[in-house]
Amino acid sequence: MKSDLLALAAIALWGTLAALGVELAHVPPFLLTGLGLLAGSLIALPLSRFRLQAWKVPLPTLLVGVYGLFGFHWLLFLALRNAPAVEANLINYLWPLGMVVLAPLFLPGVRLHGRHVIAALLGFAGAAIAILGRGGEASSAGTGFQSGYLLALASAFVWASYSLLTRRVPAFPTAAVGSFAVVSGLLSLACHALLEPATALSAGDIALIALLGLGPLGGAFFLWDAAIKCGDPRRIGLLAFITPLLSTALLLLSTGQALRWNIALAAALVVGAAAWGSRQPRR
Repeated sequence: MKSDLLALAAIALWGTLAALGVELAHVPPFLLTGLGLLAGSLIALPLSRFRLQAWKVPLPTLLVGVYGLFGFHWLLFLALRNAPAVEANLINYLWPLGMVVLAPLFLPGVRLHGRHVIAALLGFAGAAIAILGRGGEASSAGTGFQSGYLLALASAFVWASYSLLTRRVPAFPTAAVGSFAVVSGLLSLACHALLEPATALSAGDIALIALLGLGPLGGAFFLWDAAIKCGDPRRIGLLAFITPLLSTALLLLSTGQALRWNIALAAALVVGAAAWGSRQPRR
């Protein structure tokens, strides 16, 4: 029961990620990623009892962590700026299905079965329905929407591959996620200084970035790790499929959009395909 509550709390925080990203879409992506991750890293301080030595991990592990946190969030925030948020968010949530399909490439001994291929086709069909269901609006937007959709797909690939790569490196304590976030945040701010225009942030922006960092970019990761360690990973994994539904619902509410048929069907296909593809075969 405790593990379920921890997992649901993490899912609730993750569900706000896209909505907060849309509210902060005027903030340059590198700046938003950097400040958000640095804020999120603060949670690791009390977890490690303020002993930074607990954050130390081998260099290969650190590189995997930076690849995941930096790459995923920057690509997602960029996608939300360059494509309709609801559709881009659904494409991003192909990552659980991506884990199933990519597992044989990253994990020796794991095989891909026919069920996985069918699930992948259903998931990508859902993403296509989300995009094409906009009719002439999507095509009239030219390459802008197309680049946003590709960025969302890239963010899904990064998170799926990162999740698999973490199984190839030595186990690390939860507090070590703080080092991933700090290095990723500093790298993002360096990229902002070199590649993006200087931006003045309002008090409201700073408050939302703090919520973003302490919530979906920080607190969610620590809650999820605690849930996995004290509960049944299979049961908790099934709860994760609530995330895209919650995230889509919050996006629709925050942007004032009505639920269209293509979004409902796309969400059902993406979530259903991921749940079916992840199911363990009966013995």
